[in-house]
This record gives sequence, C-alpha cells and structure tokens, in this order.
Amino acid sequence: MVRVGMPAVLAAACLIGGCSSFLPAAGPTASAVVEGADVATDQGLLARYEIVDVDAAVVEALRGRPLDSLLASFGDRRPSVLPVIGVGDGVTVTIWEAGSGGLFSAPMVGGLSTGSKSSSIPEQIVARDGTISVPYAGRIKVAGKRAADVQAQIEQDLAGKAIQPQVLITVNSPLSTSVTVLGEAAAAGGGARLAAARGGPASSLGGGRVPLTEKGDRLLDVIATAGGVAAPVNETFVRLSRGSATATVPLTAVVSNPRENIFLRPGDTLTLVRDPQTFLAVGATGANYEIPFSAEGITLAQALAKSGGLRDFQADPAGVFVFRFEPASVVRRLRPSSPLLSSNFVPVVYRINMRDPNSLFVSQAFRMRNRDLVYVSNAPFTEVQKVLSVFSTVTSPIASGASLYAVTK
Repeated sequence: MVRVGMPAVLAAACLIGGCSSFLPAAGPTASAVVEGADVATDQGLLARYEIVDVDAAVVEALRGRPLDSLLASFGDRRPSVLPVIGVGDGVTVTIWEAGSGGLFSAPMVGGLSTGSKSSSIPEQIVARDGTISVPYAGRIKVAGKRAADVQAQIEQDLAGKAIQPQVLITVNSPLSTSVTVLGEAAAAGGGARLAAARGGPASSLGGGRVPLTEKGDRLLDVIATAGGVAAPVNETFVRLSRGSATATVPLTAVVSNPRENIFLRPGDTLTLVRDPQTFLAVGATGANYEIPFSAEGITLAQALAKSGGLRDFQADPAGVFVFRFEPASVVRRLRPSSPLLSSNFVPVVYRINMRDPNSLFVSQAFRMRNRDLVYVSNAPFTEVQKVLSVFSTVTSPIASGASLYAVTK
C-alpha cells in the first residue's frame, strides 16, 4: 500500500503553488493589489493607481473636501417683504371714479347713473423697458416699483382728467419674483395652483415657476408648493442655483437641519435630482452585489456591515480595499508628488488593515462615496487550501489504485 504523508502533500502543494493564478478566485490577493499599482515597461515603472493606507491623517485630509452647504453658499437673508414689479410680470389696472360720466365710468342719464363707476384695463405684460400703458396717462414706468407707488403715480397722472380717480394695481403673474422648480417635483403645475389660489389664472405660470410670497418662502415651502417630491426623500438631492453659484445637498440634510432650509430669492433655480447612492461589495464579503445607502452617506464600517462583514474562513483582514476615483485636488493633499496628478480624476485604492484594532475607529470615520467599490481579498491560506484541494483531486486516483493493487497482491 502506498502512503502519501502530509509533508509530501505540503511539498507538492508548494511545488504547484506557481499555478495558483489559474485557480478560481474572487479577485486579486492583497499583495497583487499593492504590487499592481506600478507596472514595469520599457520606459520604467508606469503608475496605474495610488495606494493609500487609511489612518487618522488620511481621514482628516479627506474631510478637507467639504460637502456643499446651502447656508454656507448663499446665506439665509430674508428677501424684501415689499416685492417690486418686474419685467415680464402680468399686471392688471383697475380705475374707479367718484362720479358717473367720467373717463372710466358710465355716463349719467336723466341725472341717474346707468352703470359701473370703474373700469379694468386688461392684463398687460410689463415690457422690456419696464412700462405699461394706461389710457389718458400714457406709458407708465412700473418696473422696480412697488404696486402702491405705481397706483399713486397713475392717480396723479389722471388728476384733472378723471373724476377723483382711485387706482388698484394687481400683479397676476409675478414671474420676476418667482423660483423655477425642475426635476423630481411631484407636480409641475404646483406654481400654477398657487397662482390660482392667489386670484390669478391657473395657466398664468409656466410649468415649474413658483411665485414667492411677500412674507418670504423657505426652500421646503417652495418644494411643498410645487407638489412635494416624487422620488424617495432619501434618494433626492436639492440643487440650488443662484447667479453663477450652485450647491447640491441631500434633501434629508435640509429636512434634518433647519439651518439648511434657507430663504429662496427671486430668480433662483431649484432642481430636485434623484440620485440613488450605492456601493459595490465584492470579494470575501458576506454579500457580493450593489448595495444602496442613504443620500446622507455612510461610513466604511457601516458599508462592511451592510455587505455582511468579512467571511471568517476566507477573508484577509489586512486586505480590505476601497477603489475610488478622486479629484486631483484631493490626491494632491494625500500624494503631492503623484505622477497621476495630470488627470482631473485619479484612481485611488484605499487600504485598511482590519487586524489593527485602531482600524475599527478609522473605519467609522472614513466616509463612503457614491459608486465606491469595496473589495476584500482572500487570505493567503485560502489559496493554499485551493492548491491542496487540487492536489488531493490529482493524487486520490493514484492512491486508490495503489491500495487496490496492494489488496490484490
């Protein structure tokens, strides 16, 4: 009978270990990831990505990439409580006279009034020169003025022509004091509904224009007026553009932090963007698939927990990696002499050694980004087990044949 001792098996495993690259695997080993950062070429080493060991200093450097803040970007100053008329607004002028037979009232018949003592001029859109037309008063400058001031001006211009005229200015379509709402609003006609509620025609506003009220409206007020959010709140981002500045924050951050619920101003553009946040978990983790997370973000520790943690008998705790494309400005803080800084975005592999107890604190501070890839490599002994498994598959028929031969002898 032929006996195959364990030392011989191990020796054979070591001999055939060179073919381990042909064995099934979930991905590269930890050493392969590190060694693959640079490849040899005829011109020397070619850098493909940066390897960064995550520690407290790295976490602090990454915090130097601040998240957007609406409060920090735009402030929170309440707009004027006395809005003025602007170019493009729809304005209606109503004129009353103290007696009949005037310019805007019905004539007297037999000493009696036969009709109304007022007249409404059809709605006019404020022209580009900021004026509207009023019969017997001519072109009246209204842009940049309050309604009360325009009323007084028209009354003055009609004095001596009409009978003690009294004027009322109604802004039906306040486009110059509106906010444009785009994206994942539940109802594009929300602004039109508000216009109808305020006495204006429901069709007077375009699809996403929401007029601001005199008391001032905060961001969530405008979103509610536009019909709310169609997408899940935890997947929605708020993108506010004012002039040349734009900031994007999670809607959940606005809901949870009242300081981010700032006052909006005329001319702002508010876009509700649905952007589900996910990361990929691959390798020796409990689950290998795309995993969603809240728009407010999660830490690496939470990401590992969501992916089922590290597999006890397969994972290499020293081989936990996060693959990410970082802006060159971030990489410049981490690797000032990196040869990859010529690109706008640099491939970076963050390495976390989970054998170090301190990494448990670091992983709770390391923030995940959308589309990150978390990879956990196999432990070295796992590869040895695969080699031994192949070796036993090869030697088992030989051993069985030898045993059968010994029995027949």
